[in-house]
Amino acid sequence: MKLPRSVPPLVLHTAALLVAVSLLSACGKQAGNSVGPAEITKESACALDGMYLADYPGPKAQILYEGTPTPEFFCDTMEMFSLYLKPEQARKVAGIYVQDLDKTPWEAPKGSWIDARSAFYVVGSKKRGAMGPTIPSFGTREGATKFAQAEGGKVYPFAEVTADMARLDGGALHDQRM
Repeated sequence: MKLPRSVPPLVLHTAALLVAVSLLSACGKQAGNSVGPAEITKESACALDGMYLADYPGPKAQILYEGTPTPEFFCDTMEMFSLYLKPEQARKVAGIYVQDLDKTPWEAPKGSWIDARSAFYVVGSKKRGAMGPTIPSFGTREGATKFAQAEGGKVYPFAEVTADMARLDGGALHDQRM
């Protein structure tokens, strides 16, 4: 294809450079979606209340926001959902992870991080986490169902967990018996 003489070479080079930068930028954004979870250390503290995570039972969670080098950790999945599902939560999430209780013990969970969006959760069980009621996370529906049969509750995929299910007040604000 022959270009008209009226298009200066500098314009053509600039256009080619812009196309290349756009393609590289898209590749970078794709790679940013594959951010992995961080491991909990003795110094890892909850973003909401400062508690050291390693000191408490039950599944933990973490959210990595775009543009931040380290994740925000949470004592339990209830706190993570409570923050993540707030309507005013506007920060762009690069990764969100929970511990897979199919693969790590409740009493002292270690590692076993999975993408929170692919996990299954038990809402309403009698089992307590670091802050009381929690929403246990599992890598399989079967694991979540087995837990619910033993500890009570109902199984939900990530997309069906609602803000009302992740209330940190434990329902105290609506307790009419007081």
